[in-house]
Amino acid sequence: MSFKSSIATIGGKSSYWFLHNVLKGGTSFPGKFAMKIDPQVLNSLSKGYETIIVTGTNGKTMTTALIVEALKKKYGDILTNPSGSNMQQGIVTAFLAHKNKKAKKKIAVLEVDEANVKMVTKLLHPKYFVLTNIFRDQMDRYGEIYTTYEKIINGIKLAPDATIIANGDASIFSSVDLPNKKIFYGFNLSNDKAKNDFKAPVNTDGVLCPKCDHILHYHERIYANLGDFFCTNCGYHRPHLDYTVNKIIEQTPNSLKFQMGNKEYSIGIGGTYNIYNALAAYTVARELGLSEDEVAQSFEKNKRIFGRQELINYSGKEIDLILVKNPVGLDEVLHMLNTEKDSYSLVTLLNANHADGIDTSWIWDADYEGLNKAKIQKILVGGQRWHDMGFRLEVAGFNPAMMTTVTDNESLLDEISKLPTKKVYILSTYTAMLALRKTMAEKKIIKAGM
Repeated sequence: MSFKSSIATIGGKSSYWFLHNVLKGGTSFPGKFAMKIDPQVLNSLSKGYETIIVTGTNGKTMTTALIVEALKKKYGDILTNPSGSNMQQGIVTAFLAHKNKKAKKKIAVLEVDEANVKMVTKLLHPKYFVLTNIFRDQMDRYGEIYTTYEKIINGIKLAPDATIIANGDASIFSSVDLPNKKIFYGFNLSNDKAKNDFKAPVNTDGVLCPKCDHILHYHERIYANLGDFFCTNCGYHRPHLDYTVNKIIEQTPNSLKFQMGNKEYSIGIGGTYNIYNALAAYTVARELGLSEDEVAQSFEKNKRIFGRQELINYSGKEIDLILVKNPVGLDEVLHMLNTEKDSYSLVTLLNANHADGIDTSWIWDADYEGLNKAKIQKILVGGQRWHDMGFRLEVAGFNPAMMTTVTDNESLLDEISKLPTKKVYILSTYTAMLALRKTMAEKKIIKAGM
């Protein structure tokens, strides 16, 4: 480690200690401070680590957490960035914060923002890239899905010896020829699907063949543009899958049971999209030598993650706090709510800050119309763009009389305590979620930090 890197590391660790022991928070400032002293500090901090980068539009945080939990079974302490602070400064902070406990192998499992893959790869030299999916997300920041994938590819090209572990059901991930070893995972739910030949719904993004721009057909579609795709024009089709989900056994908003290979697995969280996340983690774990039993045991221990279907008990209510940030993710959350057997209250918080995406038109692409309205007893609408959200729900057929507008988090918590149902689902954009958690921490409803 160079003198400059040593000073940067000492400064960064000192700022981390102060922030977390005195001010009780801070996930990116220590990294930003260390990088001011030495922009290359990550290169020094990551030496000796076998690094796994997890990236994609949706599912990065959950996939990362599941991988970490699984690898702990075999390798002990794993370095990661559990708060979801996934840009370069947050990743530097993760290394600064790591206490280097005893481990059989130094492994880092890092969630990385799609636009940061290139700059992080330059310094980390990862051994694995895990690609979850690419959907339209924050158009002001990423552009279309092909632009997002190009950002990821530009990073992967810097590490031709790394192994790519990718969602084979996403047509974009097998479209670019790369020298890297590739491992694909996906869904195989039907034994007789080869006879099927259909197209995705007309409003689905990413259904043009990446090779010839004709509309893709499907033998089986799981959701959005994910599934067993093929092109009738040029012959492009889904690659061979190395690891698969063979059966979905049961789904509720708070649990999933499914089969991979010949074994049944379960995780304490809902949504078909989380089965993909579990499959990605399973693929990484199996490639790194874990047995099926070890993976199954780690899945049973999985914890709710900050803001990702985080369960909070408050005022006699069971609150499920769920981050929503783009139309596909929101749509899948709405589908998940339709698996709820009991009546519930719905809270929607919509912000439009830079971290959320300043264009909120994406809420019109999600199927609020398809929600089981009979199950929803009351709706609270909040966030900076509460008016847009309220109007969207009116258009979807909800009676304005059942909706209450809340303009601040103090009022929101007060209104939640008055809701007529025990179960409450909060669907929130990123900065609105951070603000709500901060208020909850101040009131000792949840612990401070992430």
